[in-house]
Amino acid sequence: MLPNWFNKWHRENPTDIERPAIIFGTVGVAVIAVTAIVVLGWPTESRSLQTGPRGTGMSVTKFEAVAIAPDRDIAELIDDEPFIPEGDEELAGDIYENVQVLGDLTDDNFNRLMAAITRWVSPEEGCAYCHGDGGLETYGEDNLYTKVVSRRMIQMTQNINENWDGHVNANKTVGVTCFTCHRGQNVPSDVWFKVTPVSKATEGWASVQNRVTSLSSYTSLPSDALEAYLLDSQSIKVHDLESRVAGTPGDEDFPTWQHAERTFSLMNYISNSLGVNCVFCHNSRAFYDGSEVTPQWGTEMLGISMVQELNNEYVVPLTELLPEERLGPVHADAPKVACRTCHKGYQQPLQGRNVLDNWPELATSGSPDYGN
Repeated sequence: MLPNWFNKWHRENPTDIERPAIIFGTVGVAVIAVTAIVVLGWPTESRSLQTGPRGTGMSVTKFEAVAIAPDRDIAELIDDEPFIPEGDEELAGDIYENVQVLGDLTDDNFNRLMAAITRWVSPEEGCAYCHGDGGLETYGEDNLYTKVVSRRMIQMTQNINENWDGHVNANKTVGVTCFTCHRGQNVPSDVWFKVTPVSKATEGWASVQNRVTSLSSYTSLPSDALEAYLLDSQSIKVHDLESRVAGTPGDEDFPTWQHAERTFSLMNYISNSLGVNCVFCHNSRAFYDGSEVTPQWGTEMLGISMVQELNNEYVVPLTELLPEERLGPVHADAPKVACRTCHKGYQQPLQGRNVLDNWPELATSGSPDYGN
């Protein structure tokens, strides 16, 4: 009970002392709670997996088969089991003319695969996309560029499955088919063309700034990273961690900040292509240290080498066969592949779906293994 003099004074001089007390008390409780969490730790359970000493940034990256947004193209996959050969069937190469690839398939499996490739690459045009509008007797002709290109792309697909197992099947059998890239389109989405030079200023001095393009994921990073690293096979590197390192910019082994920017542009592209961030492959405390990377780093390095081979051995040599409308707008170059051409924003194409079970003919350049 308060003294009479205080009650009289408070009546004559009303003052709100409750609101400041509530505010002060609330702030005080919040400070105490935050201090307790910092000192004692979060009171509820949290799930984590520590794979190295504290402070090293090591963690295990999981392959998540189901992403936030499922790949809608998976619904287009059709189960079409092969016909198991009995050994006495006549082969496609003996039946049809000019079968330079897949000639050792039985007639049933040959036509089954041809029908699938039509669904994967030219569902609207049908067989005429590669063979023209003539009758079956004209199917052996190579009059259309599409047929010659398709033949080479079949060889490329077999090469990927046969010789790049360490990348496409890094943690389980996945494989690739024509559908992996084409998804029902004549030309796959997410192919790329050379666009350099793109740093020319509209007026005045460009201040050595890079123009924003789709090849740099709409950032101001260099737009020639795919050209430099996935076509010309240049060394991926960044500037030295030490200052005042002896060397001359322009020397082959001297990394400059331009190399660093170009590398960041490639890394940004790869991250967006797979829907992951940097620590999917790198240790967050030592990006530069190859001895502290995750297993996915090795898988990605194989992928870079694979793409270099695909572009230089399979895609670019087809440039002279392609019509003008298929070539790039700046350099009239062939459409080239990169990570996103297959991955489409997922860690594994088609979210890791095994696409080779029904198509052993594309798994090898030799005789397919039907498991019989």
